[in-house]
Amino acid sequence: MDGSPALVLLNMAAAAALLIWAVRLVRTGFERAFGDQLRRWLRRSTANRLTSAATGAAAAILMQSSTAVAMLLAGFMSAGVIGSAAGLAIILGADLGSAVVAQILSSRVSLLTPLLLLVGVMFFLRSSRRSLRQIGRILIGLALIFVSLDLIREASQPLAGSGSAHTAMLYLAGDAISSFLIAAVFAWLVHSSVAAVLLFATLAQQGLLPFEAACAMVLGANLGGSLIAVFLTLHGRVSIRRVVWTNFALRGGGAALTLLSLTQVDMASLIPGSSVAQQTLNIHLFFNLGLLAIGLPFVGPLMWISSRILPDPQGAAPENVVRSALDHSLQNQPSRAFACAQRELIAMGNSIESMLREAIGLFDSYDDAISQRLHSEMKDIARMSLNIRVYLAGIRSSDPKEDTGTRAFNLSGIAVNLEAGADVIVRKMVELARRKNLERLNFSEEGWRELSDFHDRVLRNVQHGITVLMSEDIGLARELVEQKEKVRDLEQRLERAHLKRLRQGLVESIETSAIHLELLRASKMLNTSFAMIAYPLLEQHGELLESRLAES
Repeated sequence: MDGSPALVLLNMAAAAALLIWAVRLVRTGFERAFGDQLRRWLRRSTANRLTSAATGAAAAILMQSSTAVAMLLAGFMSAGVIGSAAGLAIILGADLGSAVVAQILSSRVSLLTPLLLLVGVMFFLRSSRRSLRQIGRILIGLALIFVSLDLIREASQPLAGSGSAHTAMLYLAGDAISSFLIAAVFAWLVHSSVAAVLLFATLAQQGLLPFEAACAMVLGANLGGSLIAVFLTLHGRVSIRRVVWTNFALRGGGAALTLLSLTQVDMASLIPGSSVAQQTLNIHLFFNLGLLAIGLPFVGPLMWISSRILPDPQGAAPENVVRSALDHSLQNQPSRAFACAQRELIAMGNSIESMLREAIGLFDSYDDAISQRLHSEMKDIARMSLNIRVYLAGIRSSDPKEDTGTRAFNLSGIAVNLEAGADVIVRKMVELARRKNLERLNFSEEGWRELSDFHDRVLRNVQHGITVLMSEDIGLARELVEQKEKVRDLEQRLERAHLKRLRQGLVESIETSAIHLELLRASKMLNTSFAMIAYPLLEQHGELLESRLAES
């Protein structure tokens, strides 16, 4: 290989970029193929701290990212499904899981890479099932991780004999704080502590990065990794920010304290491992394992302290200032006017998603104040829907050949469907929760688990519908309509499961039978309202037959 410094650095940067992208490829594959199962595991993992931590670790191993687990967790905490203490236990487990991922990805046999590529490409190109295509994506991503690590090793070889590179690395070895901070910034920038740690371990194995610098940079990657979720949840609810900031204090602060401690000893003799790379990975693993062991018994007190530092907002929430995206001065410019209407529809969808998150919590603990707020938000949704329809009716083009009617009709239909979805939440779900509370009823344990899982499935489809509305992605639109059929089939299976419990004479199932079945049907109706977002887009691209999706 040409040893010119510019080419060497370019090759290393390209290999590092491939590593970052490959880790993301694996994560998105798991999210798309097994997202529903992962969400169910997380929501059911709150029985005790050990279960929560174990579930968080398993989810992080599968998704190759503790940040992805934190984002899933944020959704559940927003809906009130998972408490703060359990949430912190899950994140601490996820931190350990991401360290285990680095260990797994660093060890392989030579035959594994071509085998993963071959099977992955076959699955992705030849399978008609979406789940198998995503498994193919995962296998391709794993193979590319191994390829990128090999490329990093090859690209870094010329630097091992470079005097200037040797001088720079010696400086990093002697300045642990600089190494620590550089690694933290890098891990935050690439949004993956796993990719950062694998890169540092590989450079250490090549002799390019001194062991002392590699250890400092691995600890810095833990600081940067914990910082990612902090930025992603800056505008989230205070309950979410408490958990994320507490994890940042534990993981980031613990990494800094560990670094200060290790600078006082001979790190190479203290940390076990058969090679420099393995020692580097081991300090990452031992640090997160120690963090879990120390932090897990105290998640309750830690969240109590956090609640004092970040208290709940006092008093009633201020009225939201309603700002419309509808610009009436643009109604003679159809493309811009339709973009305004689309942004207003997205705002409607986001509000309805928030309403759905809160509505399910009323079945567990009814709050009349939340009920009244949801009724008020429904009025806002109805007003927005009417304003959008009136706005669309007023769009005119100066070009008599330009057809604005079809686009206006389609967007008006979406507004009507979104309003119908909000109406289902308020007039069906909230009223069912109020009725359950007044009659002092309780769902059976199995029945409530089924309802919660079904609600989570519908919530994902609501989010999916909003994404289709924003992106107008034809592939996502097809998936949304496919999910409509799956939700219908699932609702029928859950009805049959409920009727089976009635035959068994379960008292809770008998008492809540009407509410149970009505809630299932209401959730299905809401899912249909958001699935309808996809139909105009699919029809426009010729993806709809008279009664079903066109065959691909």
